[in-house]
Amino acid sequence: MFTVLVIHGPNLNLLGEREPEQYGRRTLAELNRELEEEAAKLGVQLEILQSNHEGVLIDFIHAQRRNAAGILINPGALTHYSYALRDAIAGVNLPAVEVHLSDIHQRESFRRISVIREVCLAQISGRGFDSYLQGLHLLVDYIRKNG
Repeated sequence: MFTVLVIHGPNLNLLGEREPEQYGRRTLAELNRELEEEAAKLGVQLEILQSNHEGVLIDFIHAQRRNAAGILINPGALTHYSYALRDAIAGVNLPAVEVHLSDIHQRESFRRISVIREVCLAQISGRGFDSYLQGLHLLVDYIRKNG
């Protein structure tokens, strides 16, 4: 059994409350529960973190780099400008998948830019909770095929 880091960036703690027309009414706790259930079916373990602080996310990636096989990340607004988070992902040399609940390519122009994408296997957006579930499957499949 291997471990996947699930990282939720800024403001994701407010899922279900913040802009429900954009992000839905389901909560972060519900999302994490669905991810844990899917991980159990896949035979993988998750280490989940949500933080509104860029440095906390980076420290988590650094601290878990030898314990994890991959990263599933929704960087939130850090997607668009955090070269430090991008470099942390690149620096630990773990496969990563970037996910977003909303379709960032159909929103404001600044949201269409991802500095994270280039260090990830894929970017999945616009599918709500399914963005995470599809990202988890893609990442697990990649890890199993590539060790």
